[in-house]
Amino acid sequence: MKRFNIAVLPGDGIGPEIVGEAVKVLQAVGQKFLAEFALSEALVGGASIDAHGVPLTDEVLKLTMKSDAVLLGAVGGIKWEGLDYSIRPERALLALRKELGLFANLRPARIYRELIDASTLKPEVIEGVDLLVVRELTGGLYFGTPKGIEKLPDGTERGVNTMVYTTPEIERIARVGFDVARKRGKKLCSVDKANVLETTELWRKVVIRVGKDYPDVELSHMYVDNCAMQLIRNPRQFDVIVTENTFGDILSDEASMLTGSIGMLPSASIGSTKNRAMYEPIHGSAPDIAGKGIANPIATILSVAMMLKYSFDMNEASDIIERAVEKVLAKGYRTADIMQSGMTRVSCAEMGEAVLKEL
Repeated sequence: MKRFNIAVLPGDGIGPEIVGEAVKVLQAVGQKFLAEFALSEALVGGASIDAHGVPLTDEVLKLTMKSDAVLLGAVGGIKWEGLDYSIRPERALLALRKELGLFANLRPARIYRELIDASTLKPEVIEGVDLLVVRELTGGLYFGTPKGIEKLPDGTERGVNTMVYTTPEIERIARVGFDVARKRGKKLCSVDKANVLETTELWRKVVIRVGKDYPDVELSHMYVDNCAMQLIRNPRQFDVIVTENTFGDILSDEASMLTGSIGMLPSASIGSTKNRAMYEPIHGSAPDIAGKGIANPIATILSVAMMLKYSFDMNEASDIIERAVEKVLAKGYRTADIMQSGMTRVSCAEMGEAVLKEL
């Protein structure tokens, strides 16, 4: 029997509710596929601030470092917005990404046939969309130096940010993109602005070179402004998109709205080894509905499916979870965020139970 150690960090707001349902699914899959998941639950974010005064303790960081994967709910909320930025709940996320070396963010955007009317785009445009954005997570404008705001002699100010990428940084994110594309439709679109930015001119050159190691994957290139347009015009043309940090931040959010609800979308942040990965839904902590039992657990359940695929190579188990979600939606079960006329409204726990039943 395979055994995996998983750090479970429910976090704040609806985090404990959605993570609770996802854990049940994980345990059920473990029984089905003879895999043992040893779960260690700990506080993070605002819950950790309340208990320990910091958003991430050294003990919890050590727990994640020795785990095979991390399952995160959500962090933050109005309660902690008055704190200094250095100790706000969101700092836990940044610290985890940095210390675990999570340099690649994987954001799928898939249209479920049953939810096609939830999107603001026409059904004929988005039907069949199933794409994945691979975003570089630790470089580019957000981390490059020099940066800051400085006073000029004439009394005005100047803001500076620097976009920087090295060959090794581009190579490793490109390989993630190619590897993921191999598991999907074998099409990779590298997004840059090589006609204007020298940094992304280097990006394109390196991606082309890495692509020679993946002759089975069709590589294309697209400028970021055109990509933003094409995601709205014809999103079905994309399978996997790989791009730098700032572009990826924007494009992944744009892609997520094709689906109509962020309550359905999982994500993965991965590092250089399989035991360096964190899985979480893309939505926030939603403190306004916390404790009401109406949150949608599907994004977190699908994050577990991503964990099984990318960290544990349990592709069949991952596929079974995705099919179970499809069957639940086909039977008309809906949480409040995806509720449609004529459907059956269910609670967070009832949605989780419905997925378990299909498993």
